[in-house]
Amino acid sequence: MTADRLDAHRSGWSGAIELIDAQVRDVVRREGIDPLRDPGAVNSIVATVVREYDERSLSGVVPPIGDLEAVSREVHDRVAGFGPLQRYLDDPSVEEIWINEPSRVFIAREGRHELTTTVLTEEEVSDLVERMLKTTGRRIDVSQPFTDARLPDGSRVHIVLGGITQRYAAINIRKFTVRATRLTDLVQLGSLTPHAAAVLEASVAVGLNVLVSGGTQAGKTTMLNALAGSIPGSERVISCEEVFEIKLPIPDWVSMQTRQAGLEGTGEVRLRDLVKESLRMRPSRVIVGEVRGEECLDLLLALNSGLPGMCTIHANSAREALTKMCTLPLLAGENIGSRFVLPTVAGCVDLVVHLGIAADGRRRVREIVAVTGRLEEQAIETETLFNTYDGYLRRAEGQLPHAERFQQAGYNVAGLLTELPRGAAS
Repeated sequence: MTADRLDAHRSGWSGAIELIDAQVRDVVRREGIDPLRDPGAVNSIVATVVREYDERSLSGVVPPIGDLEAVSREVHDRVAGFGPLQRYLDDPSVEEIWINEPSRVFIAREGRHELTTTVLTEEEVSDLVERMLKTTGRRIDVSQPFTDARLPDGSRVHIVLGGITQRYAAINIRKFTVRATRLTDLVQLGSLTPHAAAVLEASVAVGLNVLVSGGTQAGKTTMLNALAGSIPGSERVISCEEVFEIKLPIPDWVSMQTRQAGLEGTGEVRLRDLVKESLRMRPSRVIVGEVRGEECLDLLLALNSGLPGMCTIHANSAREALTKMCTLPLLAGENIGSRFVLPTVAGCVDLVVHLGIAADGRRRVREIVAVTGRLEEQAIETETLFNTYDGYLRRAEGQLPHAERFQQAGYNVAGLLTELPRGAAS
């Protein structure tokens, strides 16, 4: 049964659903089951209770229900899932879910959003918030009205408490859908050309520092994961994030995430703390999920020490991404000036991969820019390797930095940059 049809029948089954829900919860409590950690046990209990209810309905003791499977799913989602939102979490075509107010629940598919027929109550929204944060170690209250957390399926949830918003809590769930683990996967999805993928794969393999930029939902984390798939398996990788989103196919990999302060105001672990600590963990390469503040300085210092790395950043273009990388370190303190930051960024960042969302909702690489390492009139000099022309990513005239690294690794730089036939490149 579709979500819309279930919504249409729910009012007619509400009494039965409430009764079955109460019985299932009673059994779950008696047996000491944690619904979020053991959904399979809950599913067995739901099946038993629904079957018993259906048998009683034959004698007229309780009102009948028309679709046992739909009711079972509804009760299971209430007890062991996230209620009316669970159907969207289970739908692979849904990329994001957000609640502006109980009566306005939106979802996004293929980069486009739509208003759903789901209508919640204030109590249901409060219960969802509590349930989402239950197993994460994160909290939200008057002193901490914002929070990021990770759901059991890997989805990232951001919550803003009512009072900061006009009235109701605002919830945004960004589903973690692994559609690409390597650059070749992005080629198949149409986000990248084979030629650009080959250049990026070689660049990561030889240890160039890559900055991935783009707007919200442009696919930056997916690109970061795909790029990391080209890291040699012999390397030790340390990743630092606000909330776990990076997933790497590398045997020697340690992932770390930030932590909020406790109720006493202590115990906070910031992103810049993680970057600093990563240097003490014998990394071959460091990855930062996203830089948006003073942690940018610590990342630059790590890259400046010869440690290869990658990160993402919000920006409107590759050039603006570099400008932002030069601005964020200034937040670290008054003693940090542009005379230090500009040459450091120019010397540390090697490639900028900029992504965007096309009119059809597809996420595509818009440009790939090489940083030469030189400054010209207090501006970082760049060369465009690939740019979008007539809707396609085409080879431009720029050259790769650090050609000696490619040569030492056995790559023919000239051959690597040679334009492929148009059919293969588009």
